Amino acid sequence: MGEVLNVEEIFGENVFTVGKMKERLPRKVFQEVKKVMDQGGELSPAAADVVAKAMKDWAVEKGATHYTHWFQPLTGITAEKHDSFVSHPDEEGKMLMEFSGKELIKGEPDASSFPSGGLRATFEARGYTAWDITSPAFLKEAATGPILCIPTAFCSYKGEALDKKTPLLRSMEALSEQALRIVRLFGNTEATKVSPSVGSEQEYFLVDQEKALLREDLIFAGRTLFGAPAPKGQEMEDHYFGVIRERIGAYMKDLNEELWKLGVTAKTQHNEVAPAQHELAPIYETANIAVDHNQIVMETMKRVAGRHGMRCLLHEKPFAGVNGSGKHNNWSITTDNGVNLLDPGDTPNENIQFLLVLACILKAVDTHADLLRQSASDVGNDHRLGANEAPPAIISVFLGEQLEDVVKQLVETGEATHCVEGGKLETGVSTLPDLVKDATDRNRTSPFAFTGNKFEFRMVGSADSIASPNTTLNAIVAEAFCEAADILEKADDLDMAVHDLIKKYLSEHQRIIFNGNGYSDEWVEEAERRGLPNIKSMVEATETLTTEKSVKLFEKFGIFTKAELESREEVLYETYAKTINIEALTMIDMASKQLVPAVTKYTKTLADTVLAVKEAGADASVQAELLGETSAYLKEMKSALSRLIEVEAVASNMDDPKAQAFYYKDTVKEAMVALRAPADALEMIVDKEIWPLPTYADLLFEV
Repeated sequence: MGEVLNVEEIFGENVFTVGKMKERLPRKVFQEVKKVMDQGGELSPAAADVVAKAMKDWAVEKGATHYTHWFQPLTGITAEKHDSFVSHPDEEGKMLMEFSGKELIKGEPDASSFPSGGLRATFEARGYTAWDITSPAFLKEAATGPILCIPTAFCSYKGEALDKKTPLLRSMEALSEQALRIVRLFGNTEATKVSPSVGSEQEYFLVDQEKALLREDLIFAGRTLFGAPAPKGQEMEDHYFGVIRERIGAYMKDLNEELWKLGVTAKTQHNEVAPAQHELAPIYETANIAVDHNQIVMETMKRVAGRHGMRCLLHEKPFAGVNGSGKHNNWSITTDNGVNLLDPGDTPNENIQFLLVLACILKAVDTHADLLRQSASDVGNDHRLGANEAPPAIISVFLGEQLEDVVKQLVETGEATHCVEGGKLETGVSTLPDLVKDATDRNRTSPFAFTGNKFEFRMVGSADSIASPNTTLNAIVAEAFCEAADILEKADDLDMAVHDLIKKYLSEHQRIIFNGNGYSDEWVEEAERRGLPNIKSMVEATETLTTEKSVKLFEKFGIFTKAELESREEVLYETYAKTINIEALTMIDMASKQLVPAVTKYTKTLADTVLAVKEAGADASVQAELLGETSAYLKEMKSALSRLIEVEAVASNMDDPKAQAFYYKDTVKEAMVALRAPADALEMIVDKEIWPLPTYADLLFEV
């Protein structure tokens, strides 16, 4: 047995927590910090200097020499520029380590080299990072040594948001303000803030590093662009929740330890459905901290995998033919005096505040289904959504039998006099206990499912930031709360007004409720009859950001300006085009330099064999047939390669971002599929010693 790990001791040891601030700061300064964290506002310059010194001293004690303003630009990943604590030597030549309040609160990275969608011209370089005081600073241990990371927002010289954190924080404030209006109506005068809580489950693949480095597609695209199915996939359903292999277990142990030190509440680990696929889930946290922590999780997963001779793949669909990876975004809203607004209680039919909140959320999701779909859109997710492994691209809400029955009663009669009980599950074994059942089953095919005291948004892609989905969720629910509060605050008879509004919202938006099989063709037809949008790709979803409805929503609550929304629309079109461009060029390179030469070599071997067998006077028909089949596929592959080269050249020279993105989707991707088909067929024929790429069997089953 190795050294026993004491989780309680190491948890948060690399985080400048509220507890550490309380220990290291003068009482008055600590109270000022807590007030800003809880109520907003700005630290005084004097207090900021004291906090900065305490934070620097703590970091230096732990070996840090540099700090960084850690932010989340529109690339979807994190960014950092390291500055040392070193200052000018004193007159005796002694080096001093300094860190001021000004350096803590504000940084100035170059804003011209990040995606901005036209908000910044190349010559307009100034951008600012501003400390998010509610998300604790942490130490990242890397090859550069420990780095003090200060979570920040990132905006332009003119104040436009150039990141994913700023809109998220704006949406949280909007949701809090409007949700407080709702709870005040029900007599809660103690709450001063309502916060969205988020828990994001993270799925990922692990493959051998040496094998991965033999494939350009995994290096440049993060997914396999070629690859025939292995003899075994996931059909035996033996990997899901199966025994964790030794090498993977060692990785998970190391990963957990790293995350616990960083204050990430890594809770659950298990094998997922596909071979070589796994999952990690944390405990719920305030939304902005959950977003920061999910970025830390993804970055740490990759770094730790390298130590174990593996590569962590976060792409939504790294392997064709087996399940891809998602990131279930569990979302709830809670007052600062401990009331979860999504907790139905034992008798949800009598919980009027819960029913109003539920009705508002159904209204929000139905009204802005297109925006919610967009918030989960990224290039890789197009491979996953709509297949029998992930929710359909159609937004619907699963409530379960109990709540669906309550809604039905309210819509039909205006009263909900009873609710379905869970009952007991009898195991039929005398030595096993009977189990108290939940009042409803779960539905894994639903994109937006109520799961007891929260909603699980299951569409989010595994590689994507969860900032955008949560910004959108917060915004659309804030709008619904605002509209409800506007009506109810003017009511003469509040009880009757609440009753009428719940019935109205449920009646008008019940089309969004669907408890059946989201994978079925019948649901696609039914959704069309209901008038629900079916947005099939990221490119088609992008334009929903700038509709009149969306602009009105986001501007009303100060979350995005119209210019910020237009910039994000352009960034998304460019991101799509650039991603498919890289994939297409990678396919061209692999096919030209590896696959075609390998198959050509194999056909020569076959041709030599045919001649040799014939000269020996034996029947060479089998060899000749194999040569013919291989040559036919080679011809098809060469033709498809030429076509891909042609259309890729057209796409890369297009100027209009939207037109370019659609061309990549409709034409270039089609040419990529046409090239892959004969290549994958040839993989099944060509001698394994000659085939130049590690196969799916090598990658998925030899970890």
